[in-house]
Amino acid sequence: MSDALVAPVTVLLIEDNELHRDMLSRRLSRRGFEVLLAVDGADGLVRARQETPALVLLEMSLPMVDGLEVTRRLKATSETRDIPVVMLTSHALAEDRERALDAGCDDFDTKPIDLPRLLGKMDALLAARGRP
Repeated sequence: MSDALVAPVTVLLIEDNELHRDMLSRRLSRRGFEVLLAVDGADGLVRARQETPALVLLEMSLPMVDGLEVTRRLKATSETRDIPVVMLTSHALAEDRERALDAGCDDFDTKPIDLPRLLGKMDALLAARGRP
C-alpha cells in the first residue's frame, strides 16, 4: 500500500456573518479541511447540490432560506440526503436544538464556537459515514 496523501474532507460552511464565516473557515482550513463557503441559504443549497460536500455546517438564521429549511431540502433529495448537517446558532435553548433535529440536522452546536467540541462532533459524523 502506498503512502499517497488522503484527499482533504470537504466541508460546506453556510454562514451569513462575514466575521464568523472567515474565522471558522480559517480554523477548519488549518485543520486540513477543504472549506466551501456560502453566504445565504439559497446559495448553500446550490453549492451542496453542485459540490456534494462530506459535511455541512450552517447557521440557523440565514437570509433567503433559513437553516431549518435548508436542512429540510437537503434531507428531502437523494443526492444530498446522506450529507451530515450540523446546525450552528447562538440560540442555545432546548427548543432550538429540537427544531434543528426535527428539521433533519444530524447535530447541533452553539456559538461562540468551541472548536474542539465542534471538531469532535464533525469527526463522529464523518466516521459514522466511513470518512476519515
